[in-house]
Amino acid sequence: MAEEFIVAGLGFAALLGLLVLRCPIGLAMLAVGCAGYAYIVDTARLLAYLKTTPFFLFANYTLSVIPLFILMGALAERGGLARDLFAAANALVGHRRGGLAMAVIGACAGFGAVCGSSVATTATFGRAALPELRRYGAAPGFAAGTIAVGGVLGILIPPSVILVVYAISTEQNIAKLFMAALVPGLLATVLYLLTIAVVVRRRPALCPAGPRVPPADRRAALRAVVPVLLIAVAVVGGIYGGIFTPTESAAVGCAATLLVGLARRSLGPRELVESLKATAETTAMIFAILLGAEVFNAFLALSQAPDLLAVWVSEQGFPPLGVLCAFLAVYIVLGAVMDELAMMLLTLPVFFPVITALDFGLTTEETAIWFGILVLTVVGIGLTAPPIGLNVFVVSGLARDVPIGAIYRGVLPYLATDFIRLGLCIAFPWLSLALVRLLS
Repeated sequence: MAEEFIVAGLGFAALLGLLVLRCPIGLAMLAVGCAGYAYIVDTARLLAYLKTTPFFLFANYTLSVIPLFILMGALAERGGLARDLFAAANALVGHRRGGLAMAVIGACAGFGAVCGSSVATTATFGRAALPELRRYGAAPGFAAGTIAVGGVLGILIPPSVILVVYAISTEQNIAKLFMAALVPGLLATVLYLLTIAVVVRRRPALCPAGPRVPPADRRAALRAVVPVLLIAVAVVGGIYGGIFTPTESAAVGCAATLLVGLARRSLGPRELVESLKATAETTAMIFAILLGAEVFNAFLALSQAPDLLAVWVSEQGFPPLGVLCAFLAVYIVLGAVMDELAMMLLTLPVFFPVITALDFGLTTEETAIWFGILVLTVVGIGLTAPPIGLNVFVVSGLARDVPIGAIYRGVLPYLATDFIRLGLCIAFPWLSLALVRLLS
């Protein structure tokens, strides 16, 4: 057992060393995985493994859902659907104190149902909403922080690319994970709105009330978001109702978003080419990481370290919730310095067997689904927490006159809410599993 842990430990040390040297995570995992695989068996068997693995990995039908959801989000962004969502939300609540910030959160939640990417949601609303928030006197740091946090809803509200990758990596049902994510995602939206209400009540200058939208303009803004809402219902409702598989639902969403954009003449040839290029770039990056993770996981499987660790933890009699909280704490620490997708794929081969071997009073499948939602939650925290906070850097790139420290201060009230939500999801697994049990 000691030898297996030494080999696996050296592999992780080498991987972290490459990451410190700024090697791309996919390439680093591939290099370490190949070296470890060759060490445990031999080079000839490694080459035989590499001859077939990439083909069978990328020929997996389930993986096609990733570029489809990414394309749907790209088309929605360039088709102006985000602007329509913000305009409608602003027409409803923008005239209230803190209403403009609430409009951002509500619009991000709606856009998350047709996007699935946190960075894309953040960048989209950074362009669509940040100028409006600044124009009506919102504090720059609070405005930028609200958009960074709202972008997290792009992965918390299904469909979510992160959940798709988790499902593929752990061999779980994508549709059930989407079902499990809905209630925690809506809970995040409600808690963010309550956070805004509390913060602006104490400090009204952070987000003054905007102008009241005339009734005729309000009705026009609400009519403009009907296509977006219909697309969201078709995509998410189709999955929940068993009408579509996740892949079919993503294809329907792409087609519907494209048709809406063409009908409204907001998607021209240039926007279509940009959407396809952005989709190709993002998909290639994700697939490269998936290949590296596949080879690295094969090395860990040969070392047997994850399975031996799971047995060892079970034999020690540690409290299952204690082990779970320790793992989540590791995610929070890693999320502050590492990309969320890389962090998840790096740790799942070790953490997942341990978690599913513990007794939480749930079935193995329910434990896997619940853990996936908890991982998604801490990934969301990592997207806005200092010192890295990818969403914060995205907003900072759009608001170059706002110090990044001010943006982090704007994020802090929401982070407190995130930890409350994480605690609720840990203490009450039914928040994640109720809809799965109801619809399965």
